[in-house]
Amino acid sequence: MKTIKYLLAVVLVTNYLFAKGQDFVLPLYNGTIPNNLAMEVDEKVTVSDITLISNVSEPLISVYLPSKRFATGQAVIICPGGGYWVLAHDLEGTDIAKYLNSIGVAGIVLKYRLPTTKNTKDSHDVPLMDAQRAVRLVRANAANWNIDSTKIGIMGFSAGGHLASTVGTHFDYGNKTSSDLIERESCRPDFMVLVYPVISFVEEFNHAGSKEGLLGKNPSKKLIDFFSNELHVQKDSPPTFLIHADNDKGVSPLNSIGFYKALKQKNVPVELHILSEGDHGFGLGLSDPHVSQWTNSLRFWLESINRK
Repeated sequence: MKTIKYLLAVVLVTNYLFAKGQDFVLPLYNGTIPNNLAMEVDEKVTVSDITLISNVSEPLISVYLPSKRFATGQAVIICPGGGYWVLAHDLEGTDIAKYLNSIGVAGIVLKYRLPTTKNTKDSHDVPLMDAQRAVRLVRANAANWNIDSTKIGIMGFSAGGHLASTVGTHFDYGNKTSSDLIERESCRPDFMVLVYPVISFVEEFNHAGSKEGLLGKNPSKKLIDFFSNELHVQKDSPPTFLIHADNDKGVSPLNSIGFYKALKQKNVPVELHILSEGDHGFGLGLSDPHVSQWTNSLRFWLESINRK
């Protein structure tokens, strides 16, 4: 009953805001947040040339919808990066959502809990839990938001790319007997967009900061293997767009190349772009005409999969 009331409230509020052309924010969970400890943590927002958020304790989505006239029906859930220590909320979140709106795609920024915040149990599971919930929540509200429920993708940058690729390789099709109507929805994304992503925690690809942020200082081999996503590509993993800079000194492009190979081995459609410049953390790449062209490639790819 609580879930039904929650969904009805969501529908009423979002329909009102949608009609007014306003963006809106929704909590991921109704009531108790799973895996949260009874410990108050103050969220921290640091604003400089980019906005960084840490100590996230109440996960939510910020929904940005394009005008109905030009909407393609596609939606993208965006996972900002930050090594699982912080979230680059504007550079790899709200800026991206606004760009997607400009090409008719709904942009939904996920503010997920960070395993480095001290108020969660089984903290390595928490970002994945939040991202899966976000996919389910968007799918449950697709009709109300002028979104096609079969065209919901996930996008991530750096460590957010690791999270997005984890969702794309560790998913289910919903628990049809759950009393929570949202949990009945599939959390499989219909496509993935991975931008200079961390993919793997094995030594060849390893990004030490993200690995420690998610798994701690001395993780077991079982955990390392579980979160090395090139090892878990399935035949029904979603079509994927990958972009990386060859001179990325933060996260090796071998992450994207290794994931490309894993997808190809399972015959999953994939498109890979390796830029000669850009380094790490370029976001939309607006300061470099060459790097910024990646968004045009993404637009053409989104249009191509939308026709299928």
